[in-house]
Amino acid sequence: MLLHLIHLGRVEYAEALELQRQLVALRKLQRIGDVLLLLEHPPVLTLGRNAHRANILASDQDLARRGIGIHEIDRGGDVTYHGPGQIVGYPILDLRGEFPGKKTPHLGAVEYVRWLEEALIRTCAEYGVLTQRIAGRTGVWTLPGGSIAEKKIAAIGVHISQGITSHGFAWNVTTDLRDFRLIVPCGITDCAVTSLEEEIDEHSGTMPTMEQAGHAVARNFGRIFGRHILWTESVEALTEASMQQND
Repeated sequence: MLLHLIHLGRVEYAEALELQRQLVALRKLQRIGDVLLLLEHPPVLTLGRNAHRANILASDQDLARRGIGIHEIDRGGDVTYHGPGQIVGYPILDLRGEFPGKKTPHLGAVEYVRWLEEALIRTCAEYGVLTQRIAGRTGVWTLPGGSIAEKKIAAIGVHISQGITSHGFAWNVTTDLRDFRLIVPCGITDCAVTSLEEEIDEHSGTMPTMEQAGHAVARNFGRIFGRHILWTESVEALTEASMQQND
């Protein structure tokens, strides 16, 4: 089974949202295969289905001054921040497909989220950063140490429609963590946010470039979901190839 990997670079949130809608529609029609979009966003706040506006701490005037927009979207979860230095992944998958060890016709939403977490946990481990799940809290978290509590290094919020996924994960690689002061991340008040750059031990870990980190997360995503990664140059190349296959 193939997974088309498309690196989009830095993309405005509204543009990426529209692109997801188009790809989801094509996937529902079986006009394309499974896709993983990897990209960065300019600074933006998104509010999921369970979000509370009170978790945005900055005023509308301050956000406007910074050029930070707000989008209310249909993923799960509360408020989150996207910005430069963060690898955002949008998998467009048919959960009715073949997956390792799947015992039911449809990969369930909870199991899907756990697999996303596992791909990110394995990727962090490649750079010497040990992470974990926390019961009742979606995402990926560092291990506590001494007086230091666990910190969130990756957020996850998904949407599933007719078995097709959209939205996905946001992994802080070199993200400016000061921007998270604009919000209560994911509505959680008692845990801090961190990044790979913040957590890597300078003596035991090597800080990857954004490109290297993107390749690592795609590789682990493919392993977890049982997909061979096929680099695809662009969305246009993906849709053109699919149209030729269907002619």
